[in-house]
Amino acid sequence: MGGICYFCGMSHNLHEIQISGIQFEKYIPQASILEAVECVANQINADYEGKEITFVSVLNGSFMFTSDLLKFIKRPCTVTFIRAKSYQGMNSAGTVTLSTDLNESLKDKHVILLEDIVDTGLTINMLADRMQREETASLKICSLLIKPDTYKGTLKIDYTALSIPNDFIVGYGLDYNEYGRNLPDIYKVK
Repeated sequence: MGGICYFCGMSHNLHEIQISGIQFEKYIPQASILEAVECVANQINADYEGKEITFVSVLNGSFMFTSDLLKFIKRPCTVTFIRAKSYQGMNSAGTVTLSTDLNESLKDKHVILLEDIVDTGLTINMLADRMQREETASLKICSLLIKPDTYKGTLKIDYTALSIPNDFIVGYGLDYNEYGRNLPDIYKVK
């Protein structure tokens, strides 16, 4: 166990945490996440040589992933945000709600859609349809995490940092009832 953080009073090296009465255990440490994110960035850098990239980050879950990924991108790029929600508690709501749409045109731009996690594919399919209406020059999908056992979509996920089983997770931007996004590691239900 590490020391207690002066600002939040929480140990950031805990192996178990509790959020809203649910026990979680450390699953993927921050160092492993960052290593995988850098690997994805290197693939994007190679694929987009000589091109400018527009990243569309899906809020709220992908904010940490987006921040860390962009630190490794060596190509000219811009970033914009869109907000979608498909979860209630630990379960998919079965529908996707778009609460904040794009604030700029993506016409003729090379777009990479950044998602925190691809589970069933419902959200990413809806958002990809939304992006294609923008008449982009190209559209690729990049996700921090994918659950291949639950993915029912037909879209190709072009870049994936990590594949995981069908566990409910929190941390590194992902939440349980909006809590846990600030955790630097990823935890799964114990």
